[in-house]
Amino acid sequence: MKKDEKHFFLRDHWTYDPREPRAVRENVTTGFDTRALHAGFHPLRSRNDFPSFVPPIVQSITFPYETFDKIPCPVYGRTRTPTNTVLEERLAALEGGEACVTSGSGSQSLFNLIFTMADPGDNVVTSLNIFGEGYKQASSIFPRKCNIEFRFVKDPGDPGSWADEIDGKTRLVWIETPSNPCLFVTDIKAVCQAAHAKGVPVMVDNTTATAALQRPMELGADIVLLSISKFIAGNATVIGGALIGPEPLVEDIRWNTNEFLGSIIQPMEAWMTLQYIETLSMRMAKHSSNALILANYLQGHPKVEKVNYPGLKDHPQHDLASQQMNGQHGGLMSFVVEGGMEGAARVMNSFETIVHAVTFGTSRSICMHPPTITHEHMTPQERAIAGIDDGLIRFSVGLEDPGDLIGDLAQALDKI
Repeated sequence: MKKDEKHFFLRDHWTYDPREPRAVRENVTTGFDTRALHAGFHPLRSRNDFPSFVPPIVQSITFPYETFDKIPCPVYGRTRTPTNTVLEERLAALEGGEACVTSGSGSQSLFNLIFTMADPGDNVVTSLNIFGEGYKQASSIFPRKCNIEFRFVKDPGDPGSWADEIDGKTRLVWIETPSNPCLFVTDIKAVCQAAHAKGVPVMVDNTTATAALQRPMELGADIVLLSISKFIAGNATVIGGALIGPEPLVEDIRWNTNEFLGSIIQPMEAWMTLQYIETLSMRMAKHSSNALILANYLQGHPKVEKVNYPGLKDHPQHDLASQQMNGQHGGLMSFVVEGGMEGAARVMNSFETIVHAVTFGTSRSICMHPPTITHEHMTPQERAIAGIDDGLIRFSVGLEDPGDLIGDLAQALDKI
């Protein structure tokens, strides 16, 4: 190592420079499904490292030095492993970003990003259309513990409303679209233009759509957040999160935050996720087609007051969703039943195929009640603004035969 050369883990803090070209993946020559199978590892091109048809599991937390002064990379399992490196390259390739860093959960990835980018006195602009754990970080944890302010835009459908909240201390604009649980669709391109005009980068949480349906970086986003636990893995066997973005930011997060406050996703979970990603686009197509069938059924049911699904033509942002989600609308929806919380409880207790449990994006259909579990930290007024009614049921549509799911919905709704 040369005298003035820095170790690979001594990374400078990343600062967004709006004058620089956006950091996106260049010279992509293969299609999405090919990248889902081969990015980061190919049985022929990778055979000198791993003579295997399937990416290997390297279940080791530490790695040997070659010589006294030659530090290995990977060096320790908290920051990188060979299996994890394949997964990170694959996720970056699918989203169209330069690089990726994983973590133990989507919530941890969000925390790592904000903790890395914002200092006390700074602010982040977002909306109330965000996942519950993210709201808790925004409304309580970061303001109380780190003196970082979160500004919730008044009209998330108006790019000008986002611009109005940005000032000289704004370090990030955070969009979640389609949102969990009410499926609000934000105009990624328009908000990115508004934020970039004021010199602020944009992160898009792409968990509900995945890159199979929506690629925010093609629409102007700088960073993508993913919960691997949801549709990416797709069967409730993995917890993990990921951030995709400029390589200097990703490595800043890896070596200056994740190194000391958490960990990347571990080898077994990384390996499992690699297997599941291979069928991502096929699964998302089936989730989407099933969800549209069930949304249309629920919309016509007399005991259902409202259905939130961007695939429905009367959804307020249907045209926008169809444009930026490539014509498919995902497997997550929500609906409001009559009778408020009591009605929701009766329906959910009556399901025989659909499972009441906390997560979404699973191969089996699953439901839960946002006001009492994921979004219970919101005030009643905030839940009302976000459309989270007491009778709201979040419904993640699985891969079952849609007729069987309709039958289960019908008999459960009859109990009201």
